[in-house]
Amino acid sequence: MATSEEPAEQGHPNQAFGWAATDTSGVLSPFKFSRRATGKKDVRVKVLFCGICHTDLHMIKNEWGKTRYPLVPGHEIVGTVTEVGSKVKKFKVGYKVGVGFFIGACHSCDNCGNDLENYCPKKIYAYGSTDYDGTATQGGFSDFMVVEDRYVVRIPDNLPLDAAAPLLCAGITIYSPLKYFELTKPGMHIGVVGLGGVGHVAVKFAKAFGVKVTVISTSPNKKKEAIELLGADSFLVSHDQDQMQDAMGTMDGIIDTVFAVHSLLPLLGLLKSHGKLIMVAAQNKPLELPVYALMSGRKVVASSLSGGLKETQEMIDFAGKHNITADIEVVPMEYVNTAMERLMKGDIRYRFVIDTGNTLKTGQDKIAQ
Repeated sequence: MATSEEPAEQGHPNQAFGWAATDTSGVLSPFKFSRRATGKKDVRVKVLFCGICHTDLHMIKNEWGKTRYPLVPGHEIVGTVTEVGSKVKKFKVGYKVGVGFFIGACHSCDNCGNDLENYCPKKIYAYGSTDYDGTATQGGFSDFMVVEDRYVVRIPDNLPLDAAAPLLCAGITIYSPLKYFELTKPGMHIGVVGLGGVGHVAVKFAKAFGVKVTVISTSPNKKKEAIELLGADSFLVSHDQDQMQDAMGTMDGIIDTVFAVHSLLPLLGLLKSHGKLIMVAAQNKPLELPVYALMSGRKVVASSLSGGLKETQEMIDFAGKHNITADIEVVPMEYVNTAMERLMKGDIRYRFVIDTGNTLKTGQDKIAQ
């Protein structure tokens, strides 16, 4: 694994600029590196906005034990096309586009053949991975990206780029399991655990599908915003035993978006027989699995990792049709470390988005030459 003293890869011809973490403190600072030239199947994207995800926070601090420094995070990337390769047909200069968590895969396995690049054993992440040429990938807290056209999605014209950015992670993280686990039938009752960056998007997508939505939270003060602002049908305080008891056996499925370690037993009690509890947040420690609670109703605990690129385009088109965007706070690049601290404390409604297009260059002159 690389150390913070190792220089960034500089073998590519295009000089790039971003903000990177260099050690487990997770502090981000201005950083010069390089990106490859635009290949025949590549799209070059000027990054205008990039969302901040909880995964970014885990990765800059190496909380999952796989970070290679220096690391430029960011996988909720939106901007405009500035150059396309000679074999690119889907995109033209000036198009509004997005780049999400994945920028490569083997393209020969069963998963890739079924448009599930997200489950390819050789998938390449937007940052923290090894690219096809052996160099480290760097993410969207930067001025531009060069990405194979297969991993770029078109953003509908009616969606504002800043508020669409988080959909490249939070949106597909919710859309894919709702579809795959068949939790989109009108009249179904779905629970959403946690009302954060992913949870608030879950409410919006589920309501757009026509299902009944109950938000499940430890914070009673979120009830008003859940129902009045986001359109949830009801609200449960998870530590209120009377509320939880009254709701037992009422839900067809639950989407659990909470990163903190928590008990699954109360949630399983809310499910009907054959109900599904879908975990979409990666906890740092293993959770206990109460098997008897599953057996007593043939219930399922499952998970889901983002979505393939075909489904991601389907998701963003659905969002455009139903005017779904994230509720965001736009911040300048130099605010990013404060934003990370606030994210760690849950002090955001509901997603930070960096205005990279207008503020990234601030601080470039601070780099030691």
